[in-house]
Amino acid sequence: MIYTERTNLNHYRGLSSYLDQAIDYLCNHTLGNSHTGHYEIAGEQIYMNVFEYETLSEENAFFEAHKKYTDIHIIVSGEENVGISDFSKVSVKRYEEEQDFYEIEGPVEQYIKLVPEKVLILFPEDAHKVKLAVGRPSIVKKVVLKVYVD
Repeated sequence: MIYTERTNLNHYRGLSSYLDQAIDYLCNHTLGNSHTGHYEIAGEQIYMNVFEYETLSEENAFFEAHKKYTDIHIIVSGEENVGISDFSKVSVKRYEEEQDFYEIEGPVEQYIKLVPEKVLILFPEDAHKVKLAVGRPSIVKKVVLKVYVD
């Protein structure tokens, strides 16, 4: 897991070629004008999903992880908490290979507050519970880049 300011992303180059390409994209594009939807950046290796939603209470949120992709989460507007646990500390309820989606259950080890311009990079070992309300539910616009693990 990496939690940093968007302006510091260049410090994380060299971890993988696809992550470097994703960092290039994030450093050279304004995200605020992106409409909800799916955007290919480099085919299936790097793509972006833009979401707008209302944050949830912890009991209504889901815990997930991925095997083939690293997630890069950036809030465009609003704020949310993300619960994180090491994959070795949780249990897998099911895995959907086509969607690269583990449904997870178990304890959250720590919470990270995401606000605009903060970046949370979650690797396959980082199980994450997303869309958590900060205090009470609110509307969030978020960008998630999916970066193939090479």
